[in-house]
Amino acid sequence: MKPVNVIITKVVDETPTIRTFFFDTSFELIPGRFVMVWIRGVDEIPMALSYENAITVQKVGPATSALFELEECDSFGIRGPYGTGFEIKNGSIMLIAGGVGAAPLAPLAEKISSNGAKITTLLGARTRDELLFRERFESVGELKVATDDGSEGEHGYVTELLEAQENHDQIYCCGPEIMMKKVLDIVEPSRTQLSLHRYIKCGIGICGACCVDGLRVCRDGPVFSGDVLKKTEFGVFRRNECGERVRV
Repeated sequence: MKPVNVIITKVVDETPTIRTFFFDTSFELIPGRFVMVWIRGVDEIPMALSYENAITVQKVGPATSALFELEECDSFGIRGPYGTGFEIKNGSIMLIAGGVGAAPLAPLAEKISSNGAKITTLLGARTRDELLFRERFESVGELKVATDDGSEGEHGYVTELLEAQENHDQIYCCGPEIMMKKVLDIVEPSRTQLSLHRYIKCGIGICGACCVDGLRVCRDGPVFSGDVLKKTEFGVFRRNECGERVRV
């Protein structure tokens, strides 16, 4: 429960809105698990580890904006890792990443690749400049790209690249919830693992802020099998900062 103080050793601009913050402490990297990142005086937010000593962050709100103001030798707090990670499978593997959802999938791709799996990655973003970790995915297998504005690859959403999904033994997915719901409507749920991003306060299963029906994303997830999520409000409802049930 007590945060570890980490000192930033390097900041990498990955895209115009996404940065990777490397720090002086390494954590056990089980792809899909998350840490709670404490930006002092602002907030504490969940983040997936993109490397054993780094988080990859998109600037979207007060906490991430404050994090973007930090430089080398500045510090923040981390506690964790928490939750469940991806179950590693071999064979023919498909990864589906939308936006900053590529952050937990890149280390997963590298780990699966080391076991000899055949990997195809579908990588989506709003524009060409926002495609995250494409080099990491290209280094382990085939990469297919989709952009909302058509600046690279398929013109449209990454889900439009899914026609060949029946040839894969396991599918891993992370990205915006609407995108993941669309994926789950197309693919075979029992062969799919999805990593959810929900509003998380405690990270240890006490407060209930992150619940999807009776499931606590911070303890029972954030990685869930598709056949489990298929029976829940996933993709339809979520909880806001006040715990109210609102539409996704």
